[in-house]
Amino acid sequence: YERTCRYLARKSDSVVVSVGYRLAPEHPFPAQFEDCLAATTHFLSTARDHGVDPARVIICGDSSGGTLTAAVAQALVNRRDVPKLRAQILIYPFLQGVDFNLPSYQQNERVPILLKERTVILGLKYINKDSSLIPEIFKGCHVSEDLRLKYQKWVSPDNIPQEFKTRGYKPSPTHPSSEETHERYKLIFDPVFSPLLAEDSVVAQLPETFILTCEFDVLRDDGLLYKKRLQDHGIKVTWCHLQEGFHGTV
Repeated sequence: YERTCRYLARKSDSVVVSVGYRLAPEHPFPAQFEDCLAATTHFLSTARDHGVDPARVIICGDSSGGTLTAAVAQALVNRRDVPKLRAQILIYPFLQGVDFNLPSYQQNERVPILLKERTVILGLKYINKDSSLIPEIFKGCHVSEDLRLKYQKWVSPDNIPQEFKTRGYKPSPTHPSSEETHERYKLIFDPVFSPLLAEDSVVAQLPETFILTCEFDVLRDDGLLYKKRLQDHGIKVTWCHLQEGFHGTV
């Protein structure tokens, strides 16, 4: 990422700080989030030491870095000890572990580099859980009935514009939830892992946001759903969709 960071710094005439957070599975969840939050709060507190206006700090990440960016932005909304973030930039972020049958997951499940199964395997490694029940997760059996009701207003194919269903989409049958599967994988519903599941009171306070999505990416609809949630709360969102883009295109 050094070349990417140098490029961003040069092109935007900005100070770019890259966080070398600890990696899973050696350092289990949520060590990565804690590192990013610590680095962000430290920088916000010392921005002037680096010639930076603390009112103009933007956080940014791609893929799982986009997850961490979204989670850090949410963690900071009620903090009064550091300056407010100016904005967040989410580049094809992973944002929810509720529904792996959204249109983008169906359409792009075999599109390199982020295959549908690989997405879930990597997510489970992140929270130090085994992959033995992936078929159950694909069916949605890990979502308890009460959470299914709670999340359907935020995570639903109905919230995806029709134009993104034209490459093929069919509603998935509803399978009964499994208490065992839910208990084993309930960390998936932690907003630090799935920022799309944060409460309205948090989402309503988020900073201005830039979201980049790619057409040929299983995570496309995560970005679309978050865009809708933010806009529903009056947050200004700049959205860029790469019609020929794929995961990892940056």
